[in-house]
Amino acid sequence: MDGAWRQSPWECLRVGSTGHVADFDPSATPGFGGDKSDGKKVLGDIGDELADLQERLFANGRSGDHRSVLLVLQGMDTAGKGGIVRHVGGLLDPQGLTVTGFGAPTKEELSHDFLWRIRKALPVAGRIGVFDRSHYEDVLPVRVHGLVPESEWSARYDLINRFEADLVDAGTTIIKCALVVSKDEQRERLAERLERPDKHWKYDPSDIDERAYWDAYLEAYQAIFDRTDSDAAPWFLIPADHKWYARLAVGQLLLTALESLELEWPPADFDVDEERKRVAAMD
Repeated sequence: MDGAWRQSPWECLRVGSTGHVADFDPSATPGFGGDKSDGKKVLGDIGDELADLQERLFANGRSGDHRSVLLVLQGMDTAGKGGIVRHVGGLLDPQGLTVTGFGAPTKEELSHDFLWRIRKALPVAGRIGVFDRSHYEDVLPVRVHGLVPESEWSARYDLINRFEADLVDAGTTIIKCALVVSKDEQRERLAERLERPDKHWKYDPSDIDERAYWDAYLEAYQAIFDRTDSDAAPWFLIPADHKWYARLAVGQLLLTALESLELEWPPADFDVDEERKRVAAMD
């Protein structure tokens, strides 16, 4: 049916189903039968469901439940990570949402192991955390530009797998999304930033230099998928030439993850009938 998902994005966007990232079509809209207006409507429609499940997660966290959710967003420059934070994160209650952006590590962060700054930003019980870039930066630009020896960055895949397995065991649901934009679409988005004064702050001349490493980045992403995709911490490949689709896909993935938690409202830790009587007797 047009305007609805024909196939769950959890199935059709999982990296095991999408093929090699170098052959992936960033302009496709896998699993969805509608157009831009349909996509925007569906995203708006699931907003109430997301908000309800988020509140249940938050309420359970306040009642001793250790569960949380971590959404990881990776992608090349202009892929639309910020737009997803605004348009999907904007459907949620800010008090239950934590967004962390990871850029180049600071001097202090470099003095610790690469996961130190990540651990500090993890969502606490009852919260949804969004990482705009993440620990995978340490096997992406670090690998592509040879910032550390191969023996060091190649060992990080196993460290990441153990780290994420420990998070899952502790009650964190992990959803990892890699946004893929085409070179042509990236060129258009960079050009638009130069034409709009309100976008100049987003333009970074180094983005042009990074295009020279396009194929190396795709190779690095494929290595990530091959080494760190698991049922416990799955990777999803999101075509990002159509911003509306990327936002919808990530929103639906987040909804599916929250639904899988089978969240109920926590029971009252007081005598409800007695408190009704007390409220009725109030002056």
